[in-house]
Amino acid sequence: MRVLVVGGTGTLGRQIARRALNEGHAVRCVVRFPRKAAFLQEWGCELTRGDLLEPESLDYALEGQEAIIDAATSRATDPGSCYPVDWTGQQNLFHAAQKAGTKRLIFFSLLNAHQHLDVPLMEIKARSEDWLMASDLDFTILRCAAFMQGLISQFAIPVLESQTVWVSGVPTPIAYMNTQDLARFAVAALGREQTIRKAFAVVGPRAWTTGEITQLCERFSGKEAKVVRVPPLFLRLMRSVADFFAASVNVAERLTFERVTGGGQPLDAPMNESYEAFGLDPSETTSLEQYLQEYYQTILKRLKDMEADLDKDAKKKLPF
Repeated sequence: MRVLVVGGTGTLGRQIARRALNEGHAVRCVVRFPRKAAFLQEWGCELTRGDLLEPESLDYALEGQEAIIDAATSRATDPGSCYPVDWTGQQNLFHAAQKAGTKRLIFFSLLNAHQHLDVPLMEIKARSEDWLMASDLDFTILRCAAFMQGLISQFAIPVLESQTVWVSGVPTPIAYMNTQDLARFAVAALGREQTIRKAFAVVGPRAWTTGEITQLCERFSGKEAKVVRVPPLFLRLMRSVADFFAASVNVAERLTFERVTGGGQPLDAPMNESYEAFGLDPSETTSLEQYLQEYYQTILKRLKDMEADLDKDAKKKLPF
């Protein structure tokens, strides 16, 4: 199919683009800064400049496209609110799809979004789902929990470098998933009529608490973790302070996620129906143990190689 990938430069979007190419689809990526997306073009994607907040650019991007995989979202480092991109921008995309007659849409949402309407991004995802349900688009909604890739900066690197690991609230089991596996679901949906106009949970093989993740990092790195648990009251105080400053609105919104990730309610769901509907084999899904073990094996090998190279250079400077 001719597929438009939105958010192709992101952690998830780039995996979707690569997977779609590997499956034989013709992939076009709409990006704000084509120069920063050169790697997508090198892979074989067509690039077109566009912005979710510029509806005219979406009209051009959608010309001739048969399907959309929407992996766009605001970043944690963005200075402003998530509403412009995740609500206004998504609405612009949905309307542009209807206008262009591109009815097939794969949309990434969040697990249990309707249960957390007091959390901005969860509310946006829930309302977006409601909008799609009432539309005439042939959507498939993928309800995710969290990416394994996010654990590298939060746990894996701090443990390896003997830095403090900061965790919050009550230990909440979360079924993290590798973005490569999420991409498998997104691309598989394009050829599966039984996924049309339905929503599916798409989460990892099992849910893990922060304590269990830390233990995995300790085992694979050979280092002891320094863990500091932040009381929920402290995070609420931080949010109330951040609310006073317009520049900190993104910080305040992100801190509300503590109600989800630190509330104790597991972010997990049965996956049998999802694997059957998408025609995928659950045994091919990456486990968190596999992911972290492979990461540490790669990093530790590089460190040893660097150390060996330094030793060689040091030996060359010896006078004998």
